Formats: sequence, structure tokens, C-alpha cells
Amino acid sequence: MSMKRNVGSRGASLGGGEGPGKVERQQLFDDLKKRSESGAVFTPVDVALAVGAAEPQVARALIGLGAEGVLERVDVGKYKATPMSDVDIGEFIKVFARASKMDSTRMRDISEIERLKKNNDVMRGRLLRAQAERDHYLAALQKNNIDPGPLPETPALAAIGADAPTPGQA
Repeated sequence: MSMKRNVGSRGASLGGGEGPGKVERQQLFDDLKKRSESGAVFTPVDVALAVGAAEPQVARALIGLGAEGVLERVDVGKYKATPMSDVDIGEFIKVFARASKMDSTRMRDISEIERLKKNNDVMRGRLLRAQAERDHYLAALQKNNIDPGPLPETPALAAIGADAPTPGQA
């Protein structure tokens, strides 16, 4: 006697049917169009609640649409639909199909690119702050007629190049 179980009926009884697992293209398109008109920032949870789909599938779709340029990624997990204003349903279906076919390698690459962009923004901010502090202290020295003197010769500065202007020359 075989003890096989019908996986389909078991999954359906546990709520594993296809209803919430699939993102309906037309509903997603309509919701994103409305959000593009308002210009508000939204999360995958907001869209999932509006279209009646599961949040992981909506999040995956939004990441793909963001990578395709249909959505604007504002922050980690937050989007703006402003580029959606000039996208029609035919073009959206093509982009959605491309975004849905993203494999795990591409998804990992996209998330890595986003992480690197964020890291780049943080480092750029730190560099701009350090330059502003340097300019502030240099101006304070020059205001009091104090010569900061030449830059010290270090291997790091020599590697950058001797052609670079010193802070007093900038």
C-alpha cells in the first residue's frame, strides 16, 4: 500500500495556492500608474497590499522594474514611480517579462551594485566633509597670517603625484 499524498491538495489547504504568489501585471501597472501621478514614495508592502499579491513576489518584481528603469529607487526598499508616467501597457508588459526572468545571479548583482552605490555615496560624503574641514582650517590659518607650510612628503602623497596642487595653491 502506497503512502503518497497529493501535494497539490495539501498545498492548497495550507494557503499555498497560486493566488497570492503571482503578481497580476494589469493590477501592478494600474497601481504604479496611480503612484506615478502622485509622486509618493512607496515600499513593496504598500504595493502588495494594493494589488493583493504576496510581498516577496512584489518586492522581486519591483527590484526588476527598478533595474529596467521603469521605477526610481529612492532608498533601500523604497521606490518612486515617476518614470512610469510615460510607459504604456504594452511596453510595461515587455519590461515586466524581462524583469520577471531575472535569475538569482542577476538579482545578486543588482543588490551588490546597489550596496556599492550606497557605499560610494557614504564615502563621497566623508571626502566632501574632510575637504570642507581642511578648507575651514586653512582659511583660519591664513586669516591669522599663519603659513601652513609645505605638505609632508609621504609615500602616499608621492604615489598620488607631485603635480597635485598643495592646499595653499588651491
